[in-house]
Amino acid sequence: MTTLAEPRRTAPASEPPKARVRRQWDKKLYWIATHSLGIAMGVIFMLPILFVFLTAVMSSDQALSSNFWPKEWHFENFIEVFEKAPLLQYFGNSMLYSTLATAGALISAIPAAYALSKLKFRGQNLFFMLTVAAMMLPPQVTVVPLYDLWVRLGFTGTLVPLIVPYFFFDAFSIFLLRQFFLTIPKDYLEAAKIDGCNEFQAMVKVLIPMAKPGIAATAMFCFLFTWNDYFGPLLYTGETRDSWPLSLAIASFRGMHHVEWNLTMAATALIMLPVIVLFVFAQKSFVKGVTFTGVKG
Repeated sequence: MTTLAEPRRTAPASEPPKARVRRQWDKKLYWIATHSLGIAMGVIFMLPILFVFLTAVMSSDQALSSNFWPKEWHFENFIEVFEKAPLLQYFGNSMLYSTLATAGALISAIPAAYALSKLKFRGQNLFFMLTVAAMMLPPQVTVVPLYDLWVRLGFTGTLVPLIVPYFFFDAFSIFLLRQFFLTIPKDYLEAAKIDGCNEFQAMVKVLIPMAKPGIAATAMFCFLFTWNDYFGPLLYTGETRDSWPLSLAIASFRGMHHVEWNLTMAATALIMLPVIVLFVFAQKSFVKGVTFTGVKG
């Protein structure tokens, strides 16, 4: 008997090097083309940060000139700012203000948002409209009576007038959380109530764990606002340097006749660093919370 020999399998011809390189470049160009708008926006937003850093490492004379690139790199400016002003104390004041204000906003906003989104009671829509109206109310309208109140209580010159209001009402946090809570189906809460949970237990054990992205986004918004707040600290702690947060600390580098822009920018870079680090670590939760917030009205 004769057996037929199997035909020899030939390996596919390898791709020519020039074609492979060209294909790789086509992929890169396609990626750049599809992300061109995002790249352009990223470059635009990075330019001010780059300007702050380059000015921070300049000498005092060059910082006053029109040169964009430093002739000499003075990284010791980041150490000198701590010698010119007690930045660590100001940093502690900012952390105290932002952390307690954020905690107070969440403590007061979560129950209010839960009531406006999951409960049914008379005047619910009216209370929600008042919350939205409070968001549109200019702060200059209420600053005079509030300042008079804190003067009478004797708390001016401290951070108390800045922190305490967040424990009672923050319209933006209530609105943001309410919109996110609407995206969570009521079936989970009803199932928890069937198992014996009351309203408070259903909110704590069911709603809050499911709303972590929205809570994280709200906390970051509140933290960023209080960290960058200038008007409030200037109004209540302007004459008490020991209570200054970092937003007012930049005034320490303003002399009578000129401003040390290199030290001012070095301090600005140090002030920006905690916020950037916070956003990098909480970016996923922040984006997810903002994406799902407002899906329902």
